[in-house]
Amino acid sequence: MAGRRRFRWRERGDDGQLVIEFVGMLPYILLAVVAVWEMVLIGYAFSLAGNAADEAARAGAVHGAGACQEAAGEHIGNAWTMPPATCTDSGNLYKAEVRLNLPILFPGFNIGVPIIGTGGSPNEQED
Repeated sequence: MAGRRRFRWRERGDDGQLVIEFVGMLPYILLAVVAVWEMVLIGYAFSLAGNAADEAARAGAVHGAGACQEAAGEHIGNAWTMPPATCTDSGNLYKAEVRLNLPILFPGFNIGVPIIGTGGSPNEQED
């Protein structure tokens, strides 16, 4: 009988081994997914800040500082934390700087590290 039990045990093989390995690797898989998501979100924030700065500089070059601030806010969603844009008129070039805070896992939950987008446009205002 002892030999027979041993044989049955060997016959079963490693049926539960896959489950044990998957459960052991699951935290690493989830960590990799979260890391990739965070990189995508940071890249999107840089793109969003740059586009908002470009649009704000263009609006400021045509219509002035008030339009610059308004245009920067229009191109950033409500979920993003954005202090007021910095708009400067330096003679022939109108510049805008938009700051967004670095998001953690989703917009609005951030650690206060700024992501800066800058833009410039030739000044088209009448003096």
